[in-house]
Amino acid sequence: MELLVSAINLDEAKAAWEGGADILDVKNPKEGSLGANFPWIIREISDYADNKIIVSTTIGDVPYKPGTVSLAALGAAYSGSNYIKVGLYGPENYDEAMDVMSNVVKTIKEYDDTITVVACGYADAYKIGSIEYDMIPKVAHDSGCDLAMLDTYIKDGHRLTDHLSQDQLAQFTKAAHDYNLKVALAGSVNANDIEMLKEIDCDIMGVRGCVCTGGDRNKGTISADLVAQLKENI
Repeated sequence: MELLVSAINLDEAKAAWEGGADILDVKNPKEGSLGANFPWIIREISDYADNKIIVSTTIGDVPYKPGTVSLAALGAAYSGSNYIKVGLYGPENYDEAMDVMSNVVKTIKEYDDTITVVACGYADAYKIGSIEYDMIPKVAHDSGCDLAMLDTYIKDGHRLTDHLSQDQLAQFTKAAHDYNLKVALAGSVNANDIEMLKEIDCDIMGVRGCVCTGGDRNKGTISADLVAQLKENI
């Protein structure tokens, strides 16, 4: 299982890599669960990574506006991202999610077909009116994505496992794997979740808060030591 660590700037990305992260994720928590960061920050981190480690970028908790989202995805790709993560916040059903993701995939694959496109849903979708979490693997497959992901939208202390049981997460993972997709799971997961994530065959564990000082995704900063401890546990 690979470790994805979400950084907000170059210093945090350096700490994540020093600690042993497998994927440097670039996000901006001030703009939401999968808040988008600025192109120049993505470029700084991409230049630093120098193709020696994967750089992943969130492009936002996106609205149901396929053209807008496709342009954002292209901007992230142009800025140096290897993975493009789309938070399907606005789409409320399969058809709307397909409209967004199929256009993102077309945009990105025409630009560079080696870039990984990630369709991300929310474990707490039932609270926010977004597409149901268990539709994400089908949307990812049918639109041509490479990876299906789950996170939590509302950051109020509730975790991935507060919204979905291990059996539900296992079913999500199996559905994605049956479609030949990789799976990433996030949402305030921590060292205590490693055994469960491995048991259900999760490919990528996504974290921020648990490797930040004070365990605070917003006020804390990434600690190389905390990343290293988590990586060692994995």
